[in-house]
Amino acid sequence: MTSRWRGWIIVGAVAAIVVSAMPTPVQADGTESSAQLSAAQTQFYNGRYAEAAAATADLCKAAVEALPACELRASAILFQIRRAIGEAPDKDKAFKQCAVCDGLFTTFITEIRQAQGVARAHLKTNPGDEQALFFLGKLDLNYVWLQLGTLGRRTGLEEYREARRSLDAVLKRNPANVRAKVARAWIDYIVDTKMPFGTKWLLGGGNKKKGLQSVREAADAEADLFIRAEAVFALWDMQVREKNFSGAAVTARRLIADFPDNADVRKFLDAHP
Repeated sequence: MTSRWRGWIIVGAVAAIVVSAMPTPVQADGTESSAQLSAAQTQFYNGRYAEAAAATADLCKAAVEALPACELRASAILFQIRRAIGEAPDKDKAFKQCAVCDGLFTTFITEIRQAQGVARAHLKTNPGDEQALFFLGKLDLNYVWLQLGTLGRRTGLEEYREARRSLDAVLKRNPANVRAKVARAWIDYIVDTKMPFGTKWLLGGGNKKKGLQSVREAADAEADLFIRAEAVFALWDMQVREKNFSGAAVTARRLIADFPDNADVRKFLDAHP
């Protein structure tokens, strides 16, 4: 196999890694912008992606302190595109037929490139900044998910590698970082369960058991509402993938208590009371 074709296989495989990526929240500090961000997070976790994107439009700026809002906005736009395209087998055709997708895609790319640039520039002079490292990794994963997972386009391998390095750096400095723990757990889980044996090592390896254990620990950790929600959503998704529907129903009831308007969670509970 040539290196060129091997590269395409790796890039295509990366798509599944961020299928369940959720935006990473920050704790409110009492400011007006924090209140706006919290409101947007509530909208997102209730599945109201357009509202979440609109609520963060003025918060996402070319500044390091705006990275949380930019990551949330990118995730909300990504989920809007995903919802509009649906499960169409021909993703490119579905994208072209989608009336709103081209505009959303342009906004996504413009804003995520700006945020990535801000994070990278900040890290050149502050290489140990845990928050900047974390949000760079999350922004990278959002980019990979949109290009590969949602649109089926073969691009994003460099962003995947940067995301993995960034998250590993965060966890090396702070193993208790719940947000980084969840994002890294998804990489471990998907690489182990979805990648062909011969390509796992090229993606840095994976560990399904480690991924599951990490999200269980994160879901039970003492944390802000939205940080905990990210972890609980990850646990629920993995339980469904493992066909542990009884466990997933227990987890879904935790989610619906905090986000009663989430239609996807309600639909699951209707099928698995």
